[in-house]
Amino acid sequence: MSVLHITPSERGVLEELARGAETADIARRLGISEAEVESCLASLVARLGVGSRTEAISAAARRGLLMM
Repeated sequence: MSVLHITPSERGVLEELARGAETADIARRLGISEAEVESCLASLVARLGVGSRTEAISAAARRGLLMM
């Protein structure tokens, strides 16, 4: 499995998502727009080769990108 580098924004979104936060809450907590949250999620889902937010959390944890 190749190393996947993620941006600080993507890491923040992943961490908040893993805590169960919704898009609006993630945006508010990170001080970014909801559109940026969605963009980060879409990028992560595509690059991780998964089909959902939930799968992105699991895949990121397996790759050591997220401590669960």
